[in-house]
Amino acid sequence: MELLRLKTVPCTFLRRLNRFVALVEVDGEERRALVTNTGRLEEFMIPGRRAFCTPRSGGKTDFVLVAFEDLNGRGAVIDTRTQAKAFERALELGLIPWLRNCRIKRKEITVGKSRLDYLFECPWGEVYAEMKSAVLRGGDNGEYAMYPDCPSVRGRKHIMELIGLSKAGKNAMIFFIGAMPGVEKFRPYRRGDPEIAKLLAEAEKAGVEIHALSLSLLADGRVVLERPSLYIELEEDF
Repeated sequence: MELLRLKTVPCTFLRRLNRFVALVEVDGEERRALVTNTGRLEEFMIPGRRAFCTPRSGGKTDFVLVAFEDLNGRGAVIDTRTQAKAFERALELGLIPWLRNCRIKRKEITVGKSRLDYLFECPWGEVYAEMKSAVLRGGDNGEYAMYPDCPSVRGRKHIMELIGLSKAGKNAMIFFIGAMPGVEKFRPYRRGDPEIAKLLAEAEKAGVEIHALSLSLLADGRVVLERPSLYIELEEDF
């Protein structure tokens, strides 16, 4: 199902200059591209790898690095803004079974010392929710989308806030955007941050809902929903 249509241009990844800027080649010229994803993305950020950029006006970069070519010509979407827009469109179209008949009431909700991405209004009440980008592939057949690919203090804080909300009797949720073609399941990447893997297991026991969906980018710039719900696999052996 098509969610968005982007004006993409082919580009070649050269190197990451810093956390937020990458050097890419577009039409034979070196250009700077904004990177919105703060993960290491070492699986994708390989010099010479084909990618997809979108033009950007203003600022110190000319493009946004949106995706990397992955399976069967489809792109793995690393741009967190595109992930969020695609998710919101899927929600609007009623394509997400675990948020059926819900709407976004507010964004950027302050909870404790953190900010959560969404406050949903659902038939069963308000739901505090955090969205995370899962663009690390795992499993023998590459069937898993995983998070995180490196330690994340911010991610730990968000999960702890959600646990606190759930224990206080509120509806709390964390969901992951498995933004890669062909993934069917989600699991935390323990090597990336063992504390987050532990916290997610604790969150589930505390009543925090944990969900995931998958999407990808087609060569013509369409962002499509692949699976509205991925199987969740959490580790219990801590």
